[in-house]
Amino acid sequence: MKYCDVGEVRASRVIVGCMRIADKPLRQVEKIIIEALKAGANTFDHADIYGKGDSETVFGVAVKDLGLKREDFILQSKCGIRQGYYDFSREHILSSVENSLKRLNSEYLDVLLLHRPDTLMEEDEVCEAFNKLQSDGKVRAFGVSNFSPAQIALLRSAGIKISANQVQFSLMQSALVDEGLNVNTQKAEAVDRTGGLLEYCRLHKIRLQAWSPLSYGFMEGVFVGNEKFPALNTCLFRLAEKYGVSPATIAIAWILRHPACMQAVVGSTTPERIAELCKAAEVRLSREEWYELYRATGKTLP
Repeated sequence: MKYCDVGEVRASRVIVGCMRIADKPLRQVEKIIIEALKAGANTFDHADIYGKGDSETVFGVAVKDLGLKREDFILQSKCGIRQGYYDFSREHILSSVENSLKRLNSEYLDVLLLHRPDTLMEEDEVCEAFNKLQSDGKVRAFGVSNFSPAQIALLRSAGIKISANQVQFSLMQSALVDEGLNVNTQKAEAVDRTGGLLEYCRLHKIRLQAWSPLSYGFMEGVFVGNEKFPALNTCLFRLAEKYGVSPATIAIAWILRHPACMQAVVGSTTPERIAELCKAAEVRLSREEWYELYRATGKTLP
């Protein structure tokens, strides 16, 4: 496994997403944690809304049953989404973190992300909440999810250090790189959909985390092995044979190959599949292979 810094936190390049563990048997969740740690994936991604809090609860019980030391793994959670609206008020951020810590059986989070942009956000109020959480030792690093460069800049203007931005990115959801590859063209891929988010995050040392790294559309399904994408899968399967890994692992390796040193959030609930996907951190695709995969999605270079 390879690692990177998220603020002051040393985290694995492959993150285990815990959105779908709420209804899984405790023993299965324990196996997920064990296999992930064996593979070097020390980072687990949560949110207060996953399973209405049950995902954090079952994870907290599993960690306690396994007798793991808190310093042996990284906990990341998100807050801000409420039923029908978003809430970045000081009170909600603080109460959400308190509730997550209770469910996770932990005294602190390594990373806290604001889940989706709240247009009623008051940056100074967010700063107050973050400062209190940090001074109380309850959160080590802060970040956002699905934020634009301007929204991040607004938070940074209040003195907040943003260490991560979790966004959707995959071979089939590649707006992060599309616009940069097609500057000064009339192609659809040249449309500025992210506001230069990739370069902004690189310039400001903000770690990009790719959610749904194997999905196409907005979580419409997995593209690996999907007959809708024959050219891409032909390429994925050929490279998988070359590197001795699964096609899905190659798709994750494509993300990790980018010099932005991104992380990939894998949401499988199968322990063996998580262990396999973690191998992506050890696969370094050549420049030619990276672009071949990109073109296999149907995109063309100018």
